[in-house]
Amino acid sequence: MKTSTAAVRDFVVGVFVLASLLAVAYLSASLGGLSYKGAGGFELVAIFDDIGGLSQRSPVKISGVKVGQVKAIQLDEDLRARVALDLDPSLELPIDSSASIRTAGLLGDQFVSLEPGAEDQLLGPGETFTYTESALSLDKLVGRLVHGDAFGDD
Repeated sequence: MKTSTAAVRDFVVGVFVLASLLAVAYLSASLGGLSYKGAGGFELVAIFDDIGGLSQRSPVKISGVKVGQVKAIQLDEDLRARVALDLDPSLELPIDSSASIRTAGLLGDQFVSLEPGAEDQLLGPGETFTYTESALSLDKLVGRLVHGDAFGDD
């Protein structure tokens, strides 16, 4: 009788440990920004002069709603940041849409904000945004205030 109770107890402990490991793995993947996309997204490219603290897997949002994430960041031939965006495949953006780098809160994480345009023609996979706005650099802004050229006083 004792061996049967011990075997059941060991089995329950094993199931609990396995469930705990699966929960930790799921939470790690969710918090790390990994997600499974069965249909796959489509890629658009944005070129920025300064990306600030933007990183891979940073969110891409329209009106505060997440519609994708940053897939890759590289330097292009002109030594500017080339940011590849992995977007929801159902998203349709006009060709005059813009991409800008924003900060969540005063010192929060950075994300790419998309502003849809008004044209009838749509951006296709692999195309590049024509209008972009780089990240606002807080240290450059403070430096301009300290040195007195915040208002264009050269």
